[in-house]
Amino acid sequence: MFAKAFRVKSNTAIKGSDRRKLRADVATAFPTLGTDQVSALVPGKEELNVVKLYAHRGDAVTVYVCAGNPILFELEKNLYPTVYTLWSHPDLLPTFTTWPLVLEKLVGGADLMLPGLVVPPAGLPQVQKGDLCAIALVGNRAPVAVGVAAMSTTEMLTSGLKGRGFSVLHTYLDHLWRSGDKSSPPSLAPPAQDTPDVNEEKGSVQAEPALQGEMKRLTLEGEDKENGEVQQQLCGEKSLSEAAEDPGVRGLNPEPTDSKTLQEQMDELLQRCFLHALKCHVKKADLPLLTSTFLGSHMFSCCPEGRQLDIKKSSYKKLSKFLRHMQQEQMIQVEELSRGVESIVAVDWRHPRITSFVIPEPSPTSLTIQEGSREQPYHPPDIKPLYCVPASMTLLFQESGHKKGSVLEGGEVRTIIINYAKKNDLVDADNKNLVKLDPILCDCILEKNEQHTVVKLPWDSLLTRCLERLQPAYQVTFPGQEPIVKKGKICPVDITLAQRAYNKKVTVVRNLEAYGLDPCSVAAVLQQRCQASTTVTPAPGAKDSLQVQIQGNQIHHLSRLLLEDYHLPRKYIQGLEKAPKPSKKK
Repeated sequence: MFAKAFRVKSNTAIKGSDRRKLRADVATAFPTLGTDQVSALVPGKEELNVVKLYAHRGDAVTVYVCAGNPILFELEKNLYPTVYTLWSHPDLLPTFTTWPLVLEKLVGGADLMLPGLVVPPAGLPQVQKGDLCAIALVGNRAPVAVGVAAMSTTEMLTSGLKGRGFSVLHTYLDHLWRSGDKSSPPSLAPPAQDTPDVNEEKGSVQAEPALQGEMKRLTLEGEDKENGEVQQQLCGEKSLSEAAEDPGVRGLNPEPTDSKTLQEQMDELLQRCFLHALKCHVKKADLPLLTSTFLGSHMFSCCPEGRQLDIKKSSYKKLSKFLRHMQQEQMIQVEELSRGVESIVAVDWRHPRITSFVIPEPSPTSLTIQEGSREQPYHPPDIKPLYCVPASMTLLFQESGHKKGSVLEGGEVRTIIINYAKKNDLVDADNKNLVKLDPILCDCILEKNEQHTVVKLPWDSLLTRCLERLQPAYQVTFPGQEPIVKKGKICPVDITLAQRAYNKKVTVVRNLEAYGLDPCSVAAVLQQRCQASTTVTPAPGAKDSLQVQIQGNQIHHLSRLLLEDYHLPRKYIQGLEKAPKPSKKK
């Protein structure tokens, strides 16, 4: 289901009542979970978002995201756990085992065929047709896929393990997994009674006699994504010892001593971005520098391509705690210049950690937006003002072959007016800078009270008045696409500050779609830069338009994003003047 990129419709924080309902639904759907486990899975205070999306085949799916990771998804009113959840609760679902070579095909969208199952000495788990199941790999109990049984266990055995066994909905490495922190499955030893006996000399798995013939091959049915043809993948058998040496298995079962925890990796990334920002971006003239600006405008820009800086996933949890730690190392000095607002007031650029920091090789990076099912670099559209001929001015333009509704560029309008004046001998003989007004020009460009008093106009005044009387239109051209002509004026990106409960401010951004910007993608970028919660909701009074809402006054971050990263012209952005004023230097 998530083998290809999906399209996000909305991303909102869950309401208190919906959180309680979700907790009750989880308890009903997964009765093996205790009350404490349900509360841990659906916490009462942690940020929990509801993401509504469309899978690449058009299925409407609701995903519940906690601490940046998708934990559950809902399809046709049925709840399913993600692999992130199953790694914390590996016994939540009956688990079937397959070979590591199969994973690649499952990630590509294939279903799991019964000949691909590994049958443990204790036998297969007992399930009924339609039951939710987990799929793990040989040697590791951590599930790598979630699916629905296509037949009961009895039917599986009766068929001699032939045919389709499971409809796979979600896998490790698919796009739903990619929307989280992209962590690897933990290494969980399978129960002793579930480990197949291994004859390493013969390289074969000793299964039940009736199934030995079937276990000599691994069959997997997949889908040809372009032709819709069904194909089968045959794989040779492997002993457990050979499978344990397979690179795919090693990747799924990292040794604890060979890799660092996610928290340790985030701590290292945080310090790397901190040092890089101080060495390359922050100058003495920038001080004092708001700590929030330092994070959003300097540290985030130093994050390596393909990685995401998230302080909440570090051991520090908060920016203030991290900066206090850096202050203890005497690299920076942080002070509260105004109540509740901290700033970096001094930097020791001679500190050994800063001087010894090696700047990584630059790589061409660009912010991306998601369009349809693929990500691509964002380039602003080319916007050209146009003019539309109204009914009241058709007589002036009909000589040049134009009629009501004709769309013209400014240069074309200028040429038409000049030719009309010359053709009708309206240029003043004594002063070439003046144009005599005939009845048609009078009707088109003069006010009623001017028609008996104004007989001549300078060229520039004549052309200006003519353009003002024409109806506005514009042409917008996105890179690689055909130009689109629309009547009226293009609405600017509108940035406003709104007051919410308890006197809290939120920043609201509208009209991003007019410039080819996906509100959900922009919200994701702002959430990381501002380290603040964001929501995407329908814009009031606008049909098929969304607005992005960010906690706090984040206009400064929006300004840098729209002007410096997306390169939108300032004239198409409204509300930048409401940015918070910088703290005064001592």
